[in-house]
Amino acid sequence: MPGLREALKRHFGFEAFRPYQEEVCQAALSGEDLLLVMPTGSGKSLCYQLPGVMRGGAALIISPLIALMEDQVAKLQAQGIRADRFHSGMDREGIARAGIAWREGRLDFLFVAPERLAVPWFIKFLKDYPPRLVAVDEAHCISQWGHDFRPDYRLVGERLPRPDSTPLLAMTATATPRVQEDILSQLGIPQARRFIRGFRRENLAIECLEAPPSSRAGIVQKILKDPARRPALVYAPSRKETESLAEELSAIGPAAAYHAGLPPRRRDEVQAAFMGGKLEMVVATIAFGMGVDKADIRTVIHTALPGSIENYYQEIGRAGRDGNESRAILLWSWADRRTQEYFHQKDYPEAAKLELVFSRLGSETVEKGDLERKTGLDPETLTACLNQLWIHGGALVDPEERALRGTESWRKSYPLQRRHRMAQLEEICRFAGSSSCRMKTLVEHFGDRSDDGRSCGICDQCASGKTLAVEYHPPDEAEISLMEDILAELRQRDGRTSGQLFKELAPGGPRGSFNEILRALARADLVDLQPDSFVKEGRTIHFERVYLGAAAAFRSELDLSSIRMVSHVKSRAKSVSKKKTSRHGKRAPIPADQILDRAQENLLAELKAWRLQEARKRRTPAFRIMTDRTLEALVRAQPSDSDELLEVRGIGPKLAEKYGKVLLKILN
Repeated sequence: MPGLREALKRHFGFEAFRPYQEEVCQAALSGEDLLLVMPTGSGKSLCYQLPGVMRGGAALIISPLIALMEDQVAKLQAQGIRADRFHSGMDREGIARAGIAWREGRLDFLFVAPERLAVPWFIKFLKDYPPRLVAVDEAHCISQWGHDFRPDYRLVGERLPRPDSTPLLAMTATATPRVQEDILSQLGIPQARRFIRGFRRENLAIECLEAPPSSRAGIVQKILKDPARRPALVYAPSRKETESLAEELSAIGPAAAYHAGLPPRRRDEVQAAFMGGKLEMVVATIAFGMGVDKADIRTVIHTALPGSIENYYQEIGRAGRDGNESRAILLWSWADRRTQEYFHQKDYPEAAKLELVFSRLGSETVEKGDLERKTGLDPETLTACLNQLWIHGGALVDPEERALRGTESWRKSYPLQRRHRMAQLEEICRFAGSSSCRMKTLVEHFGDRSDDGRSCGICDQCASGKTLAVEYHPPDEAEISLMEDILAELRQRDGRTSGQLFKELAPGGPRGSFNEILRALARADLVDLQPDSFVKEGRTIHFERVYLGAAAAFRSELDLSSIRMVSHVKSRAKSVSKKKTSRHGKRAPIPADQILDRAQENLLAELKAWRLQEARKRRTPAFRIMTDRTLEALVRAQPSDSDELLEVRGIGPKLAEKYGKVLLKILN
């Protein structure tokens, strides 16, 4: 399009577009609605910024995070582009100034949170002064199938007023085909053009190794001992493990932990040292991650199973952004799945528990305390049930946490979402234990329409001789005999399920060992493992079919002794002492000094009063601002500064950024 590249140079200083950016900008500039799904770091922001400037400004950007808004506004302003924002961290004067600038045509971009669309005056404001372009960032939050679903995002489509001539851009780094459909449906733009691009990483080799938790620190240390594997980013599942692993890695090179509980100054120091090359290894919690864009990270290691493929892809995407060879290594076991299931149960209680709460609701409001007594549920479980009923329309909950019965539609939507969350966990488990090309599997998962579908040639399944974590050994006589039986069975009847073969050929044996033999045969191209599924009682059951591979189809004499079997990783004895447990194997209860004194009760009441005021302002239930459990933790800890605030259970960087100042003022 004439002038597009000239505008790119004039406004942003770039000589050329990155892959796929130009065609997206052309579509947006022409007024087309579109969905853009491209990985983190591929330049999605430019795809709304350049068309926004060229369409004459007045572009509305819906963004979920204050920090993200502030960062984007600062960058645009530094380039001489007129940008401002509305968010809860601003005073009334600041919001008024931004509103007047928009009204008078002196703004190119206005950033707002999705919650702003619940404010009646803002809807009228947009009707009176409509935008010329609307972009919804982190659009996966719209979909209940997305990995970070937010109810306020769900209502963007019905609340957002926009003229027919205004293009709507939905953008995200991770959205499966199912999520893509839901985003467009909820925004009311089902015919929008889709740009699903750039998910293949040619320089990133992925390997997955099943290893017991006690052995993983040693594996990480062995891999990163080679300086060529650094800089490295290691994801660990808890703050404690980040610190212990960082301490171990310090024996081989400069390393540090990075998690939400560290003081902000320390986090800034670690990040600056890592970016500047003084630190070669950083260990971070999976939940917190690292907001850094360091181009030369050579290795990303996960020491536990992530919650979904979407999360995993985002995290390994930090490796090799300079285009040079890099590696992503996932260390996992079925014990990780049990941990993820535990958190899943907390966030998504059984439908029977929601049914119990729903049955106690009626046409008159019920106090949350009364619901506790009527249901017998503990406060944390009741809050989770009310939260899900509120999200799915089964309960109307006001800022005071008084609830009315909603519609019965939750009975259909909630079980579907709960199963979907569990299916995401099953997907990452299948990915970790798969014999298919790792990169090809990821590309197919996101439905990349620009990809040619070839195998990567560098992952542990495509190039088993070049792995760093996975070690191999030749099969023993028993394993060779079982391999021969499998191939003979497939020659008689091809396409058997792996379960059928296991029951007939290795009954009573360990299923994991049998599956590893199948994967070894697949790596040698002697069998082909194909995923399959069927639906039973509304649930999709996944399994594998086994076919003769090309190397075995026309040859009866095979040298099976040269096949590579993955070596089993043994547990490493822990040197740290175990926590005390009760006779029944559970952790001993915490000493009961948990009863609040009168002064603490008064402080808790003041915090709850503040929370209620904030909830009323946002028109949301109080537990969506902060849970009772977190408020009680604040009262017991009574932090005096931002560093101590972040050490309180339930307070992460997002909450600290949003409410830190007012919380400390109340507490002090």
